[in-house]
Amino acid sequence: MELIAQDLWKYYGQRAVVQGVSLRLQPGEILGLLGPNGAGKTTTFGMLYGAVIPHRGLVQIGPYHVQRQGRQARRLLGVVTQEDNLDPDFTVWENLVFFAHHYRITGRPAKQRAWELLAEMDLTDYAHQRVDVLSGGLKRRLVLARALIHRPKIIFLDEPTTGLDPDARQAFWRRIAQLKQEGCAVLLTTHYMDEAQRLCDRLLLLQQGVVVDQGSPEDLIQRIIGSEVAEIEGVEAAVIQDLAERAGVWWRPLGQGYVVSLPEHHSTLWQALERLDSTRLSRRRANLEDVFLRLTGHGLVE
Repeated sequence: MELIAQDLWKYYGQRAVVQGVSLRLQPGEILGLLGPNGAGKTTTFGMLYGAVIPHRGLVQIGPYHVQRQGRQARRLLGVVTQEDNLDPDFTVWENLVFFAHHYRITGRPAKQRAWELLAEMDLTDYAHQRVDVLSGGLKRRLVLARALIHRPKIIFLDEPTTGLDPDARQAFWRRIAQLKQEGCAVLLTTHYMDEAQRLCDRLLLLQQGVVVDQGSPEDLIQRIIGSEVAEIEGVEAAVIQDLAERAGVWWRPLGQGYVVSLPEHHSTLWQALERLDSTRLSRRRANLEDVFLRLTGHGLVE
């Protein structure tokens, strides 16, 4: 099932928080929306599944227009928001069974589907416990299970692993990758570079409500930054600027020092940096933080 968004605009008062965003999401694809706080990710996310009404533009999911046929379109979607919003009065299993009623799945089919999802998410041992005893990672698994109760074709994940420990994040990643293999289309917002780079086939980079670039993670990094960067501290900005300009590369302040892109197969700049009387010098692979820093002047997490 394909999702198409064309020329989405959203205003709050006189301020345009989303400006002309268009995208296409195919079955079996994971598309990431990346941007710093205030970039318009959550508003765009809301417009795509019908929780936020755009001032201009349209969203189509399969044959359905989200603004005009929202009920039919949302039956094709599973949504995981940043809030768990689980019902504390129900057990883990009951949360799934009663949520299934929203999609007219009742009786034995609802109960069977709940048990299936608990098994898939390794939650069977917690089936008859209240949700308030679950850890953060287990709650996120339950929220994902709930979003899958009606076998949606498209899954929306709004910063799904925020606050999770590394093991819980890895488990969540494995399940998302499995959904892709099953043919689901996945839309993901995240602040985590490793999450975006590991999971996403394509990325849309948002800044102040505008798509500033898009492509695969590796394509964006290679095209905008290159393979490697150097980080250096304890040197005057004018010195770094002079070296970077002579080498024809990008540089920016970063933390207590500077980041400089290193030309591929060209060691002259690195050797020049090594000769400086710096307090710290290192080199590393370029990443998505570098991409955002070059495109917008801000990292993914400010």
